[in-house]
Amino acid sequence: MKRVALLAALVALMPVAPVMAADGGIDVGDYVKKDEFTDVKLSPGGEYYAATVPLADRTALAVIERGTNKITGSFKLGRNAHVADFDWISRDRLLISLSDRFGELEQPLMTGELIAMNADGSKTEMLAGFRVDDGGLGTTIKPKKGSDSIGAFPIAAPYKESRTALVQVVPFSADPYPAIESIDVFSGRRARVAVSPVRRATFFTDNRGEVRFVAGSESDNVRKLYYRSGEGDGWALFGMEDSKGRFEYPIGFSADDKVVYLIAEQPKGPDKIVALDLASRERKIVLGDDNVDPEQIIYRNGTRIPLGAFFMDGKPRTAFIDETVPEAKLYHSLESAFAGSSVEITSQTSDGSLALIRVSSDLNPGDFYLFDTVNKKAAHVLARRQWFDPDKMSPMQAVKLAARDGLELQGYLTTPRGSSGKGLPLVVMPHGGPFGIQDAWGFNDEAQMLAAAGYAVLQVNYRGSGGYGLAFRQAGAQEWGGTMQDDLTDATKWAIAQGVANKDRICLYGASYGGYAALMGVAKEPTLYRCAAGYVGVYDLPKMVADDKRVLTRWGNWSMDWVGKPADLGAVSPNRMADRIKVPVFLAAGGEDTTAPIEHSKMMEQALRKAGTPVESLYFDTEGHGFYLPEHKSEYYTRLLAFLSRSLGGAVAATGAGDAKSAK
Repeated sequence: MKRVALLAALVALMPVAPVMAADGGIDVGDYVKKDEFTDVKLSPGGEYYAATVPLADRTALAVIERGTNKITGSFKLGRNAHVADFDWISRDRLLISLSDRFGELEQPLMTGELIAMNADGSKTEMLAGFRVDDGGLGTTIKPKKGSDSIGAFPIAAPYKESRTALVQVVPFSADPYPAIESIDVFSGRRARVAVSPVRRATFFTDNRGEVRFVAGSESDNVRKLYYRSGEGDGWALFGMEDSKGRFEYPIGFSADDKVVYLIAEQPKGPDKIVALDLASRERKIVLGDDNVDPEQIIYRNGTRIPLGAFFMDGKPRTAFIDETVPEAKLYHSLESAFAGSSVEITSQTSDGSLALIRVSSDLNPGDFYLFDTVNKKAAHVLARRQWFDPDKMSPMQAVKLAARDGLELQGYLTTPRGSSGKGLPLVVMPHGGPFGIQDAWGFNDEAQMLAAAGYAVLQVNYRGSGGYGLAFRQAGAQEWGGTMQDDLTDATKWAIAQGVANKDRICLYGASYGGYAALMGVAKEPTLYRCAAGYVGVYDLPKMVADDKRVLTRWGNWSMDWVGKPADLGAVSPNRMADRIKVPVFLAAGGEDTTAPIEHSKMMEQALRKAGTPVESLYFDTEGHGFYLPEHKSEYYTRLLAFLSRSLGGAVAATGAGDAKSAK
């Protein structure tokens, strides 16, 4: 299949280029460049593709007729407005969610605005959101009372050809009780379906599209699950988090809606998928893995019937409740055809005859193929980032190691392509979060960039990470600077013992919690590492807990439960341990960051300077929790590579790759 006209019309395609630039440096632009498209979905009738395309200062949506590759309709708003998500709600109509830039923050945030558009671009209407009555779209809908004072977000529901859709409606107020409403995608008229009995709610529908469950929590952060028999019935408490923190939440229903499938957290080991008979309340485990949680659920096309799941046990794999169903055979056939890659069916026609599949790996950011399920033929549609050549990327391998207390840890090691894999300079890169977040196998921009510069990259799912069950996650509670940090130390020493790392050339680098762990690592293990880089990190834990409590009660309660009491946290706050840090440090932060306020980085920098420790910093006043603008990201990675090179000896950015400025 020829490349669809979408990209030719809206994006200047770049030829595949080698990672190393002409002057021998790393072209960081390749790693910060926006995808050629963000998402693509096949229409229910198979006549169209719809795709989002990032432009310089906005994100557009285009619809392409599959048979002719001609653009039939498109949508975009003004500067800084983005199509954040979309879904086909009928054979020829789309429901679109928007994001926008607010205040000085560069990165756009979801606005709760909804727009509907026909495949040919006609009848484009603003249905809900703060701009519903500004006339900017030339909308024919007369503003509805209250439509501009709520955010509306589509929920997962079975596909049916209809002029209405279910949306979660959230008033613009602090910690509200959300509602479910049915919205007419032509007129914008809304009808109330149900109101949540609990805040921070997520709604779940059955296969008739009726809302049957809602899960959420109040300021005490105790998760609760409510149930109702059908439309118009009242909510009843179905279950709640027990004294050990275990909870169950719905993922779907049987075809007759008499059995609900739940993800059930276990006392020990990974989560399981449980089938529960709603009449008898009898339950049985129908799917699970000995090592990892279900990562993503696989549904029967157009329904809320769970068939199986992806499991990230080293590499992703699929498993099914019933391995004889056609969907299981289809997945296994595709996995065989694209051996060594992860394969996901992202959208299908309503009759199942055509499926759009995404194929990706540690070496490939992702290709999309159209698969004819009748004739068993696949045709390439497009690539997300065709400038990356998989044959020149560095492989990522899954690793396992034991922590000092015997707990098994899993992680990933990326080594430079063509290297021996031994005696390498090493960057240990802890993920953020920290709780419930998981490093996974796949294409990782930072790992690839660092490997191109000559480094091995080690990513470890330390205790507290997601993906390995409730007990593993809870093992990290109140262990900031404790056993969570020890896991990173043990992983570093493992890499040395395996001969992967040169013991004299190791640095720590991370973002958010990973930034905290990088600075805490060089404070706690002053002779193990040669440098540390912290990106949008938190470095004063008493301040973090106090700030969380001031912002919202539930945040303060969460911090007390998972981080600890302020009186105990000064001893594990890197900015109060600066005199123990003897290696160079690089700090970067954004002035609009509300998750890890820039004050943390500035306090850390001040403490290091007072202690006489070499420190560099890079601050952008308009950025948030992670830099968004490509020019800012280019400068950041240019500075990061230069910083690491001075301690580890790896390659630096190509000349002109980033507008690097002198360190502050």
